[in-house]
Amino acid sequence: MAEKIAILVDSGSDLPEDMKKKYSIMTMNLRIVYGNEVYEDGIDITPQMVYSRFPQEIPKTSTPNLLEVKDAVEKIRQQGYTKIIAICISSGLSGTYNTVKTALNEVTDMETFVFDSKSISIGAGIFALWAARAIESGMTFQQVTKGLLEKQNSCKLYYYMDTLDYLRAGGRIGKVTGLIGKVLNIKPIISCNEEGVYYTVSMLRGRKSGIRRLLDIVKKHEPTGKTWIALMNGDAKEQAENVRVELHELFPDSEMVVEKQITASLAVHTGPGLIGVCIFSAD
Repeated sequence: MAEKIAILVDSGSDLPEDMKKKYSIMTMNLRIVYGNEVYEDGIDITPQMVYSRFPQEIPKTSTPNLLEVKDAVEKIRQQGYTKIIAICISSGLSGTYNTVKTALNEVTDMETFVFDSKSISIGAGIFALWAARAIESGMTFQQVTKGLLEKQNSCKLYYYMDTLDYLRAGGRIGKVTGLIGKVLNIKPIISCNEEGVYYTVSMLRGRKSGIRRLLDIVKKHEPTGKTWIALMNGDAKEQAENVRVELHELFPDSEMVVEKQITASLAVHTGPGLIGVCIFSAD
């Protein structure tokens, strides 16, 4: 009898809705908070709504609480699942992992596994996609969880950003160089280190130079076997379309698994003008 394995993510994983529906991936929504106004990420707020209120209003984000995680587990239980694989955005950037870990430790009637992606956005979501496809192919719970741990370092996500202002305002600056680059038109490229904390990869003067450097950095990841690519943008669709063409030339045999705008919860911390590229070794 085939195992019935649920995959649980939060909305910060940036998976497209049609993909979550196809693979029955369950989602817990982060919240975007403007004073007394509270919105659910992906439900009643869009990235454009966040951008439209910048720079006068910079909201905060909040993670699902313990009760909400338990509610998600109960919905999974009611659908007949017997095992849960929860894949979380980095514990170095969000409290989601610890909350989910606490909630699932209390579950005694299902086998559970909580994976700290050490990444953000599609850098976490791409692990969920890999797990979903692995389950679809017939891999067991033990094989999938073991595979996730083995693939921990198989994903690299890079973000070109127009500004660090919003990252700094949200307290997510991590180990990113806190250089004030407005006057010099300095544009950062950031990633997550092994602890899952943001750090500066490069800083360039001007958007054109910054996006070119982003592609140069990505180019260094020589594909070995099956390669997945995800392309994200934050209010930068035109630039993303140009980057897509170049990525196809760099990695002609790769699969573009996700191409979309970032979720509102990430837009809060990164601001407009973002281009993100994720490279994942799927073998």
